[in-house]
Amino acid sequence: MINLKHLQSFVRVAELGSFSKAARVLDLAQPALSRQVRALETDLRETLLLRNGRGVSLTDAGRRLFDHGVQILQQVSLAREEMGAQRGAAVGHVTIGLPPSIGRRLTLPLIEGFREHLPRARLTLVEGLSAQIAEWITSGRADLGLLYNPEVQPGLELTPLLRERLCLVEAARGAPRRQNRVPLRELGAYPLILPERHQSIRRLLQTQANSAGVKLQVAWEVSSVPTIIDLVCARVGCAVLNATAVEASGRSRELTARPIVEPELLTVLFLAQSATKPISPLGRRVTRLLAELVEPSARRAKR
Repeated sequence: MINLKHLQSFVRVAELGSFSKAARVLDLAQPALSRQVRALETDLRETLLLRNGRGVSLTDAGRRLFDHGVQILQQVSLAREEMGAQRGAAVGHVTIGLPPSIGRRLTLPLIEGFREHLPRARLTLVEGLSAQIAEWITSGRADLGLLYNPEVQPGLELTPLLRERLCLVEAARGAPRRQNRVPLRELGAYPLILPERHQSIRRLLQTQANSAGVKLQVAWEVSSVPTIIDLVCARVGCAVLNATAVEASGRSRELTARPIVEPELLTVLFLAQSATKPISPLGRRVTRLLAELVEPSARRAKR
């Protein structure tokens, strides 16, 4: 019989590549953690991990057990949540990936929603760009995520939640904010601070600009939305963002956001979950909560 606690310890050490890191995450003394993994190796009569100066690496047997172990622990967690759901209580743990453009605005409402409706559940929030969040979901690091304009992937199930216009964002100049729109053909006249090419908004903008024969003046490449906002406020250049990102920055009074038109550029926010891992009862509750929070948040950003 495999001891589930020992299996969990092994999986966490394998994920982190270090006994010391795993001990901190599991809140367990390192000697006790080592004994649990050693007991698992004894039970299975296999060497699972190789210790080296940089941490640990998996043996062939360890890699086989790791793949099975992740699935086993996921199924055990799902079974516990199913039992809790039958008793009328949503229990378990869910990890949600949020992009920085909307994460700041959703974090407090999400936590309040858990306190009120899911008091026995645990929530972890991780922030990253859409490509990162997609990878976290397919690898099992995150259960759910919000992604802007994701590429179709067989490992992801995507549900559109929100459509927003992209705007040219500039530092306000003291005069009343200009509300006139910016044709795409004029965008080449502005020094732009844009994220790297693999980021969803950059891909959309670059594709449309290429189609229209517009050469973008990319002054700086920065992948952090808060840093882009700081640079725009410092008049280093302009940005292309949606209204939610501007409002979430807390510096909207310092900025002017003008919609890009001819053509209008739209970002679509999707709710993403694994297409291969069954969603738990808690996960279903959280997907509804996210959908309920996203639209009111966007409406506040437009005001």
